[in-house]
Amino acid sequence: MRIGEIAALVGVTPRAVRHYHHQGLLPEPVRRANGYRDYSVRDAVLLARIRRLTELGLGLDEVGDVLADDEGRELVEVLEELDDDLARQQELLAERRARLGAVLEQARSGRLPAEGPVSPELAALFGSLAGEAAGRPESATAAKEREVLALLDTVVPAGDRDRLLGTMRRMTEAPGAVERVYEVYGLFDALAGADTRDPRVDEAARALAGCIPDEVVAELGENGTAAGEGGSTFMDAFFSEFPPAQAEAVRHALRLVAERAR
Repeated sequence: MRIGEIAALVGVTPRAVRHYHHQGLLPEPVRRANGYRDYSVRDAVLLARIRRLTELGLGLDEVGDVLADDEGRELVEVLEELDDDLARQQELLAERRARLGAVLEQARSGRLPAEGPVSPELAALFGSLAGEAAGRPESATAAKEREVLALLDTVVPAGDRDRLLGTMRRMTEAPGAVERVYEVYGLFDALAGADTRDPRVDEAARALAGCIPDEVVAELGENGTAAGEGGSTFMDAFFSEFPPAQAEAVRHALRLVAERAR
């Protein structure tokens, strides 16, 4: 058989056959006088086995290991490893579908935030804040905060994310908390074009620090959480997103919170 004929018989492409030769999986057959490869039925049997193994999900290195073991002992081990891997992929796929289902339900009900998709926990927090914000003018600071929370929702490990969102929920559930938060938004919005030495910087910082409940401050102190000047690539990028006066107010607020936590 010519290469095109054996490829068609087994259901692969001639290019795949050449690749298997290159990888050492399929031995080179004898060649005719004209230089063309001349494949036998035995070659077709081996090629069919390679195809079946790759369709099971084995990589070519794993296929080579299986083919090198005539007694088939390694095949069992490789297939067991493949089964375990597929089970893990199945679990991951189920988790992804569950998350997608939650986002799809939010979208269908009109509750998907502009920053979405986000976790159901953050979506619930955004939903509660949106309900309190009904009728209020849109705040640029509030929009910026939602963007940052959506970013943290993605990049922060699950455990830390849950603690962060738990803290945010406690802050917003306190009596009068949302009203105070929107007062802070107004103070920060007013600092958009201000100088860092503007007296309103201190006012905004103290108002922001005052929004953080004592129980949260105590938790920060117990965990040894540092606050203040950033000192990380993320924090540098975070502060660069704010106008200078607003960034200084946030830094000042973090220093005030750190002092309360001591």
